[in-house]
Amino acid sequence: MNRLDAMQIFVRVAELASFTKAADSLGLPKASISTSVQQLESLLGTRLLHRTTRRVQLTLDGQIFYERSKDLLADMDDLEGLFQQGASNLTGRLRIDMPSGMAKNRILPRLPELLARHPQLQLEISSTDRRVDVIREGFDCVIRVGKLSDSSLIARPLGKLELLNCVSPAYIALHGKPHTLEDLPRHHLVHYVTTLGAKPAGFEFIHNNEPIFIPMNGNVTVNNSDAYSAACLAGFGIAQIPRIGAQEYIAQGNLIEILPEFRAEPMPVSLLYPNRRNLSRRVQVFMDWVSEQLNDYTD
Repeated sequence: MNRLDAMQIFVRVAELASFTKAADSLGLPKASISTSVQQLESLLGTRLLHRTTRRVQLTLDGQIFYERSKDLLADMDDLEGLFQQGASNLTGRLRIDMPSGMAKNRILPRLPELLARHPQLQLEISSTDRRVDVIREGFDCVIRVGKLSDSSLIARPLGKLELLNCVSPAYIALHGKPHTLEDLPRHHLVHYVTTLGAKPAGFEFIHNNEPIFIPMNGNVTVNNSDAYSAACLAGFGIAQIPRIGAQEYIAQGNLIEILPEFRAEPMPVSLLYPNRRNLSRRVQVFMDWVSEQLNDYTD
């Protein structure tokens, strides 16, 4: 039994509270996961997990071993890279989550630069607008746009994304171009909500450093950033899109910025990760690289 491998397996089982989910996460048979944990318990001479048909829970000894295992595995990651030089000095898997628009418009197009420097990195990239469970789903770090809720995760602020008011040429051809806030009640807005059925906020702009919302009609409501941009491009109405996603469309003439003096409040961008002490060098390097990629789009 490789003790480090067994510790990694045990940590995943503890974090996911499931042998089956840990097996899926690590790409191993469930039987191998169970056997590895049993061998580890025999080696240590103590029970690490309470097992029932419905759940897996840490024992008191298991909780202590879990915390020490995380620290040791992180130290081993750092030790392995301590004396390595050159482009191949970063190895291992990184699991990251980010908004789909950011992945498509900025991170993925630039990713070959990072992998050219560190070809032994293996990246697993999730790009959805849902809030993933960083710990239970095994993410090393996530990029989140918007205000953060209270969390045990550590946040690294990256700045704020400027939002542009955009419409398509097709929309202007049908409905004209709004020039003032007083024009908005005669126009349509593409509504964005995180949960379908929720009440849309309306057109947002800043007045005296406070956000103001103007209710507007709209035939289309979406709940993810790709659909939001697509609905605007299709001519369904005004959308307030981050400059990182709108800039290329504007340059190509597919979108037109309107009411530049009435922009919405910029959206904060943050990197979140579980534990500062357990941050491996490859995660640190990736987060520094992401920060560089967003420099041109954040205040």
